Amino acid sequence: MPDDLLSPDEINALLSGGGDVGEIEDISDSDAEQLAKVSDTFANSENSVINMLAGKNVTTNVGNPEVLTQDEFSGKFSEIPFLFSTTFGGMDDLPLALVVDQKGALTLADFMMGGGGGDVPEPNDMHWNAAQEGLSQVVGSAFTSLSPMLAGRRLMPENTSSALGEDSWRAFSLEPADKKIWASPVNVTIDGVKPFNIWTCLTLDTALTIAQYMRDAIEGKKPQAPAQNNNPMGGMGGGRQNVAAVDVRPAAFQPLGGSNAGGVPSPIDLIADIPVRVTVELGKARKSVSEILGLTAGAVVELDKMAGEPVDVLVNGKLIARGEVVVIDENFGVRITDIIQGAARAAS
Repeated sequence: MPDDLLSPDEINALLSGGGDVGEIEDISDSDAEQLAKVSDTFANSENSVINMLAGKNVTTNVGNPEVLTQDEFSGKFSEIPFLFSTTFGGMDDLPLALVVDQKGALTLADFMMGGGGGDVPEPNDMHWNAAQEGLSQVVGSAFTSLSPMLAGRRLMPENTSSALGEDSWRAFSLEPADKKIWASPVNVTIDGVKPFNIWTCLTLDTALTIAQYMRDAIEGKKPQAPAQNNNPMGGMGGGRQNVAAVDVRPAAFQPLGGSNAGGVPSPIDLIADIPVRVTVELGKARKSVSEILGLTAGAVVELDKMAGEPVDVLVNGKLIARGEVVVIDENFGVRITDIIQGAARAAS
């Protein structure tokens, strides 16, 4: 096709009153196809995580991704939003931002704190920290789903931070105002709760790098380093509607062991290198918000365990063992005393 002719996507954008041709030229059809998978992955993760937290029916609708400057993106918001920043650990620390309007962030925070997603009249740091933890779960779930699309890269959120934006906020605070970004909106609708949007944002060079990695994975190429190094702190097409909720269920594995006699790897071999989060829980306590706000330096929080009782060892939030706390040099450790058996582990 001659260079002076418009592509079908460019013609559609002009007819629909969309962005100008210059913006469309920033991302090729092939890039847009790969980045659509990124949009859907984050929408599915948001659906799954919020459904789990809220215990209500959740619908996530993917809108039209856009390429625009940081200033243009900021101009879309009538009030200062909540900003969540992280990087793709295991993939050159490429930067990622999730941008949520305040109502959406506080709704997520209320679910994280055991509420029903109602109004929060006077939000404080505790609410914003809860919102960050909820979005961290979304990113962790999305990274797990993206890993197979990126030749099995072991992705982990790194350099995570969050804050309520300021008057001159930008999705990537250390990047200039005219820096181009790729921004994909997801509308989140929860039964009985006012809908809100979560925007997945990548700098344009990061988006193009990820799209290339995804194409390389499809073609079986060995992953290459990106053409340029991104500051870690730093397509288009019609929207896809009604992303289905992810069916989450416990994985069924064969008994632990090596390859079988025929040389075919067992299921556990296929996931052996996937990183998991190991947490040691000394005990738990249930407090009201007023009791939490009343805590001061020197206050003692009584836990639900007796002194000397074994501590719980959890992997990705699931109880798998119990043990006793030990000190190794100047570091704490846990000596495993009891492995939780399958049925009890599934019920935890």
